[in-house]
Amino acid sequence: MSTTGTPVLGTRALNRALLHRQLLVRRSTLSAEQAVAHLVGMQAQAPNPPYLGLWTRLDGFGVEDLATLVTERKVVRVALMRSTIHLVTARDCRALRPLLAEMLARTVRGQFGKQVEGVDLDELAKIGTELTDSRPLTFAELGAELTGRWPGHDANALAQTVRNLVPLVQVPPRGLWGHSGQAAHTTVDTWLGRAPDPEATADEYVRRYLAAFGPASVKDMQKWSGLTRLQEAFTRLGGRLRRYRDERGTVLYDLAETELPDPDEDVPVRYLPEFDNILLSHADRERIMSERHRARVFTNNGIIRATVLVDGFVHGRWRLDRAKDRATLVVEPFASLDRRVTAELAEEGARLLAFAAADARSHDVRFEPVG
Repeated sequence: MSTTGTPVLGTRALNRALLHRQLLVRRSTLSAEQAVAHLVGMQAQAPNPPYLGLWTRLDGFGVEDLATLVTERKVVRVALMRSTIHLVTARDCRALRPLLAEMLARTVRGQFGKQVEGVDLDELAKIGTELTDSRPLTFAELGAELTGRWPGHDANALAQTVRNLVPLVQVPPRGLWGHSGQAAHTTVDTWLGRAPDPEATADEYVRRYLAAFGPASVKDMQKWSGLTRLQEAFTRLGGRLRRYRDERGTVLYDLAETELPDPDEDVPVRYLPEFDNILLSHADRERIMSERHRARVFTNNGIIRATVLVDGFVHGRWRLDRAKDRATLVVEPFASLDRRVTAELAEEGARLLAFAAADARSHDVRFEPVG
């Protein structure tokens, strides 16, 4: 595809566009439900990160703003993009699950195919549906039931295979702030009272993805979703998309009606939670994080650490240490910080502590030496 005459976007232009669309330049007045919809879900392996992700994006966000949506079944936790747990609206759950069904089935075959060899997968899905329809089950409980029908097969492999073949959601208290323990699962049909919607189209979600993560390439959206062969959907949208290219020559797409912000715009410091999708939703992550910092954020066991944004880019990590009634926010910068940035991080960190450790009697922000 020729890119002659196509505007070129540098790293800062892509960074500022991404920050605006991710609600990280100014805290938004969107409701929590509207924000989850705008972001097309939030990666949510652990219960607390989506709360922190909304706190850093929304004006006046409180824990109950999301907890209520979870208990009222307006947002759900379900395996979707990249075969990972996401917090999405009920509508997006019903629409995205059929679009991603083939990818989810392919992924689980690659992970557990040998361990479930000889099992009739259609029968496994049928039995798994019946079991999780009857009552919410943990994977341990589901696996124990399934090995009674398929003895000699690994219980976890059977349960995980059901999880990808059958639309299952995690039910509360999983997904509530501060709650731990194993997740229990039931079907989308049972929990939401409606079956997944097979009428949703990839075209709609190309536009939704670009509204939250663009400008972006076809490979970027494939990285975010886990899907392949998405070029056709981008092509069908034709004049509704605008084309750019990055400095490497990669073709980028954006919504035709969307203007880009000033690449030199000043942006505030931000604290991002573990697993934030802004770090996971592009094939080329240079727009938000340099490659040399990736190993310090992405661990070998699949944890994506909580990060600090300075001038819009990942500039360090953070963690919350608790000791009795004291909470300390520990900032680990990757490079030296000037006094102004240090003061901004301390001020924003104090606000984070007031939210994330409201029960602690004392709060402190501590900066570790540059590593």
